[in-house]
Amino acid sequence: ISIASDLPTRRRLSFLIVNMALNFVSRRAAGLVRSNNVAMTRMFSSEAAEASGNMSFSFNLPHESIYLNAKVAQVIVPGAGGEYGVTADHVPTVAQLKPGVLQIMHGDGSDAEKFFVSGGFALTHANSATDVTCPEAVRLDDIDPNAVSSNFEAAKASYAAAEVGSIAQAEAQIEIDVNRAMGAAVGLSLV
Repeated sequence: ISIASDLPTRRRLSFLIVNMALNFVSRRAAGLVRSNNVAMTRMFSSEAAEASGNMSFSFNLPHESIYLNAKVAQVIVPGAGGEYGVTADHVPTVAQLKPGVLQIMHGDGSDAEKFFVSGGFALTHANSATDVTCPEAVRLDDIDPNAVSSNFEAAKASYAAAEVGSIAQAEAQIEIDVNRAMGAAVGLSLV
């Protein structure tokens, strides 16, 4: 029996996915998983962009694919360990996302395309492909700052009214954190 068997189904699934990814990465590092025999060279992002141009990018939500193998110049990811940029020939990476702004640079001189994401995962593969999967995403231009502010206040009220340590209080805390991050993305300072 594992510790995960006592957690709710969603937590067990997240626990399982993360453990499978970490297990695969550790087995590959130990040489137990066969590689695809592609020679990889670590480069600075500016060298990588010159060497191979654009990267392949897929951005998926449960109900739609926003991008599927699109060629882009760079993606800036709001990783749980910090924001980072991905370009062609980036070192393979698996990262959990925190609520924040995902930026997509198309390389044609236009402004970055920006989406607010509530969380998710980003996987960068050795073949200059990056996959981002999120439960929710919205274009930054579509966010109403007044709605974010009122949702933030409602979440704070729900948190204060909930029993200490309850699921309702935990859910309200998540709403507070997501709305605070969304507010920061549109220039609000929510306290």
